Amino acid sequence: MFVQVIQGHITDADQMHAALDRWERELAPGADGWIDSTAGVTDNDEFIAVVRFETAQAAQRNSDRPEQDRWWRQTSELFTDAPMFQESDDVIADGDHPERAGFVQIIEGRGSDPDRARELMADDSPEWAEFRPDVIGSVACQHEGGKYTMAMYFTSEREAREGEKKEMPPALKEQMAEMDALSVGEPSFYDLHQPWIQTAHHHN
Repeated sequence: MFVQVIQGHITDADQMHAALDRWERELAPGADGWIDSTAGVTDNDEFIAVVRFETAQAAQRNSDRPEQDRWWRQTSELFTDAPMFQESDDVIADGDHPERAGFVQIIEGRGSDPDRARELMADDSPEWAEFRPDVIGSVACQHEGGKYTMAMYFTSEREAREGEKKEMPPALKEQMAEMDALSVGEPSFYDLHQPWIQTAHHHN
C-alpha cells in the first residue's frame, strides 16, 4: 500500500470541498489503484489529506494523467503557500469502511524506533476493540527519519472524547506508555470535525 499526505493552509474550505467532489466525480473513475482519500480542514484552516493507493506505481500513474495535472494546478491555488507532501509505502491499515467515520484525528510526529512502533501498532488485540468501540479504524505510515502520520477514524467526536477519558486496562496502558517513550518531541494533532472521505468501492 502507498500513502500520500498533503497539507497546507487554506482560506476557503468550501472551495476545497468542491474541488475534491469534482475530483471524485470526474477523475476518480480513471484513477486505477486508488483506494480512498480522507481529508478535512482543522479549526485553524489547516487542510490535510491522506490518500491511499494500492502501489506507488498506481499513485505515479495517477499523477501523470493530464487531467490530474490540470485539476491539481487549479486546486493548489487554494493554498496560501506551497502545500507539503509526504509519501510512504510503509503502511499499516486497520479496520474497514472508514467512510462511516463521523470524526477523524490525524497525528503527526517522530519516533526513535520505527520498527518497535510498528510492532506495537500491529498488535491489534481484541482488548483494544473492546476498550475503544468508538475507533472504527486507523491508517499509520512511516516516513523518512522516524517521522510518522497516523489517521484515526472514530464513530463520532462525542464518542471519541468520551473514549479518551476512560481508564485504560493495565496491558493497554503498558503498550501506550511504551509508544509514548518512543516519541521524540510533541506530536501534532489535526482534528477533522467534518471529515471528507471518498472511497473507490463507491465507484465499482
